Amino acid sequence: MNFDLPDDHRLLRDTVRDFATQEVAPVAGELDRTHRFPYAIVRRLAELDLMGIPFPEEYGGAGGDSLAYALVVEELTRVDSSVAITLCAHTSLGTQPIFLFGTEAQKQEWLPQLCTGERLGAFGLTEPEAGSDAGNTQTRADLEDGHWVINGSKQFITNAGTDISGVVSITAVTSSRGDRREISNLLVANGTPGYEPGLPYRKMGWNASDTRPLSFVDCRVPEENLLGQRGAGLRQFLRVLDIGRIGVAAMGVGLAQGALDQALGYAKERRAFGQPIAKFQIIQAKLADLSTEIEAARLLVYKAAYLKDTGRDFSLTAAQAKLKSGRLAVHAADEAVQIHGGYGYIEEFPVARFYRDAKVLTIGEGTDEVQEMVIARALGA
Repeated sequence: MNFDLPDDHRLLRDTVRDFATQEVAPVAGELDRTHRFPYAIVRRLAELDLMGIPFPEEYGGAGGDSLAYALVVEELTRVDSSVAITLCAHTSLGTQPIFLFGTEAQKQEWLPQLCTGERLGAFGLTEPEAGSDAGNTQTRADLEDGHWVINGSKQFITNAGTDISGVVSITAVTSSRGDRREISNLLVANGTPGYEPGLPYRKMGWNASDTRPLSFVDCRVPEENLLGQRGAGLRQFLRVLDIGRIGVAAMGVGLAQGALDQALGYAKERRAFGQPIAKFQIIQAKLADLSTEIEAARLLVYKAAYLKDTGRDFSLTAAQAKLKSGRLAVHAADEAVQIHGGYGYIEEFPVARFYRDAKVLTIGEGTDEVQEMVIARALGA
C-alpha cells in the first residue's frame, strides 16, 4: 500500500497551497468582514483550471480525479472556507448532476461554461420542509404545452445569486397520486422569468460565499430541461450528495489543518512565564492530539476519493469522512481559539473566522445525524 501522492497530485497541491497563501490569505479577512463575494479569486481559480477539476477535457474540465479535487479543496479551506465552498458547491453540486445525468445536448450547453468557471452552478434541494427529509419536497413542476411550470421555493442555496451564476438543478414533484409522489430534476437557467433568487442570508460564517433562498412562481422551462429520467430525482440527488461529501470532508480536514497551523504559529511566538507557550506540556498535548486526529481524518478523505476513482462503493467511507472531519474542524477551531487566549476572540486573528466557519461542516451536505444514519445502514444495523 503506497501512501505517497503521485507526482502530479503533489504538484497540484503545492500550486494551490502557494496560491491560497499568496492570493487568498491576504484578502480573506476583509472579504469576510464586508461579506463580499470573491469574484477576483474565482477568476483566478478559473485561470488555474480549478473550476472543473474532475470533468473531462472535452467539456472544458481539467480531466482530474476525485483525489485531485479533494487536495484542492483542502488547501483552499486551510486558508479560507468561503472560497473553498464556492468551488466545492459549484463542482460537486452544481456541475456534477449535469455531467452524470444530462443529455449530450445539456452537457454541450452547460459544461463548457461551468468547467471553465465562466458561469457558476448551483444545486437546489433543501426547502423549508425538506432538508434531511429530502423526499418531502414541496416544489411542483407541471407539464403544460411542452414546458414545465415550476412553483415553490428552495433555501440555503449556494452560488445561485452572483453575477456569474448560470444554472441551478432543482428537485420538484412532477406527478402525485395519493401518497405516491414522483420527484424529478430540472435545470433552471438564471434569468428565467418566474425564477427569483432572494436576498443573501446573514450567516454566522462563510460570509464571502453566496447563500440565499430561491423562489419559483409560474416559472416556465422547456420540457427538455428535465435532467435525467423522470421520477429519478431523489435517487440522482442522493448519488450527487455521496460525491459531494468527499469535498465537504476535505473542507473539514483543511479547516482543521489551518486552525492547527495558526495555533502552532501563535504558540511558538507567544511568551508566558519566560518562555514560548509551545514549551508547556498542556499546549503540546493539544497540538499533538490535533495533528494526530487531522492525519486520521485526511486518510479517510483520501480513501473515499480513492474508492470513487477506482469505481468501488464509496458511500460508507464518504459518510465516515464527512462525520469525522466536520466534528474535528469544530474541535480544532475551538482549541485554536483557546490557545490564542483573548486574541482568539479578536477578529484580526484568522482563528476567530475559522471558529465561525467550522460549525456548518456538521450541518451542510447532510447533518451529522444523517451521516450516522447512512453509516449505520451500511453496517446492516
